[in-house]
Amino acid sequence: MTAFQRFITASGMTNLADGIAVVAWGWTASLLTRDALLVALVPVALRLPWALLALPAGLVTDRVDRRRLILGMDAVRALAFLCAALALGLALPLAPAPDEGVSSPWLYTSLLVAALVVGGAEVFRDNAAQTMLPALVPQEKLERANGQLWSAELLTNALIGPALGAFLIGLWLPLAFGLNAVAYGLAMLLVAGLAGQFKAVRTDDRRGWKSEIGEGFAFLRGVPLLQTLAITTGFWNLFGNLILVALVLHAQENLGLSAQVYGLTLAGGAFGGILGSLLGDRIAARLGPVRTMQAMLAIAGPSFLLMGLAPGPWTLGLAFAVMEFCSFVWNVVSVSTRQRLIPDALRGRVNSIYRLLAWGMMPLGLVLSGVVVSLGELVTSRGTALVLPFWAAGLGSVVVAILVWRAIARGFAGISR
Repeated sequence: MTAFQRFITASGMTNLADGIAVVAWGWTASLLTRDALLVALVPVALRLPWALLALPAGLVTDRVDRRRLILGMDAVRALAFLCAALALGLALPLAPAPDEGVSSPWLYTSLLVAALVVGGAEVFRDNAAQTMLPALVPQEKLERANGQLWSAELLTNALIGPALGAFLIGLWLPLAFGLNAVAYGLAMLLVAGLAGQFKAVRTDDRRGWKSEIGEGFAFLRGVPLLQTLAITTGFWNLFGNLILVALVLHAQENLGLSAQVYGLTLAGGAFGGILGSLLGDRIAARLGPVRTMQAMLAIAGPSFLLMGLAPGPWTLGLAFAVMEFCSFVWNVVSVSTRQRLIPDALRGRVNSIYRLLAWGMMPLGLVLSGVVVSLGELVTSRGTALVLPFWAAGLGSVVVAILVWRAIARGFAGISR
């Protein structure tokens, strides 16, 4: 097994755990409360560290061995999931979820703390992993390597993981968290066997963390294309998370889906993402990066609207697949472009600033999801209010596409000169 194959397999194992957790976090929260805002706080805790820790993660990534950083963060996540599984096991059987407040405050708080720890470790782990990839494959093969990596991640994260998570919830709720620790342990064994140089080679003298982070900001300011891609990806992530809390409640209350069917619906959307990951490099080679990214933006907005209009799990899964396809074709082009443009010695810091802009919008989207539903209930029925986030995401995506359409073309023209 080559180093890249070990890297992909390890990523697949951690993403299997993440895919199980996609269903487990939100579904468990909905068993403790029916309040949309309180349900939203659990995934918010998972994503909030991206806004708080992205810059420190970039600094650390450029200072330490990235392989060892990945190993440490996977160990932290494994421990957090074991603690969450233990807390759930002690709390069973759960009392009925109230419309306001939570049925078990200590368990709800435990979930929030576990989500914060998992999310914080993920920030450091993912930043290190993305900066490691150029050390494993030649630069001319980055699109293909990223596509293979994401297809493996989607297969486990969005296809197998949610379905397995839903099955485990139905079997015994703590299993949906406990099995994740096993997956992280297997990933650690694979990463531990990677051979190579995974610490950035730096020629400059260390001048303090403020100066080093300042270098990352200076580089990003000097490349307008990276700024455009980061901001656009940020809004895309905001809109994607805007629908997440509404999605689980909409599936339960409007469509009457069980945990198993809901997991399969999410998994169905993964087919679109896998297809986008595998075809992204070919689409970009045929259309060029500019037309490819513009096309994905043009399709994404209507796909959000279709999700809100879907009358059942099949149509919901199809609309979700279209959205995921666009997202991962976009990622293949944008991440490969970023990996080429950023020097290795700066890659951790610039990557973290980029992801602060791109991923820091996620918790805002989750909060807005709960706010939109809560405000919608004041003027319309509960069922209609649960669909409003899909409309907000769809219309917002259309507006963003219009605003950045020409900036993307100018940005790629600028780096080609």
